Amino acid sequence: TLLGWFSFAVAFITYALTIEPTVSFWDAGEYILTSSKLQVGHPPGAPLFQMFGAFFSTFALEPSQIGMMLNMMSGAASAFTILFMFWTITLLLKKLVAQDGEMTNNQQIAILGSALVGSLAFTFTDSFWFNAVETEVYAMATLIMAMLFWLALRWEQDMDEPRGNRWLVLIAFVIGLSFGVHFMGL
Repeated sequence: TLLGWFSFAVAFITYALTIEPTVSFWDAGEYILTSSKLQVGHPPGAPLFQMFGAFFSTFALEPSQIGMMLNMMSGAASAFTILFMFWTITLLLKKLVAQDGEMTNNQQIAILGSALVGSLAFTFTDSFWFNAVETEVYAMATLIMAMLFWLALRWEQDMDEPRGNRWLVLIAFVIGLSFGVHFMGL
């Protein structure tokens, strides 16, 4: 858990230091304007993204900082994506390594080290970093996909437990929310 939050901190600090200070190209200007004023963007719309954007725009000390704060929203979403990626890698490697349920200290260190290297390597990939520092729906959509994959692995772990299907309810809820950001979550 601590290493996962460490990977989140590294990603968040990296993206916070390198965010676009104002508007960038593509649809970012439209998303900044429509989010800060809670207006309707281009079809099919992104209402959940717009609401999060309105929340982040309240942290701007002056109107010229609204673009920067909405760019920071993408940075925060991308940092949470890295956190869920770390947790996903650890769950997958535990299934791969510990087939009988027991793990040695060396195996645990290898799993945690691999998850840290994998998640931090993805942190610094060009296309992911590019989306993490500008106001676009793709950073938040990637977060939703990473969260859904992690939730599916958690459901697989607990599916035979008495309340194991609660993960399915949460997965259905997150899929419903994903339509408010981008259809990529489906």
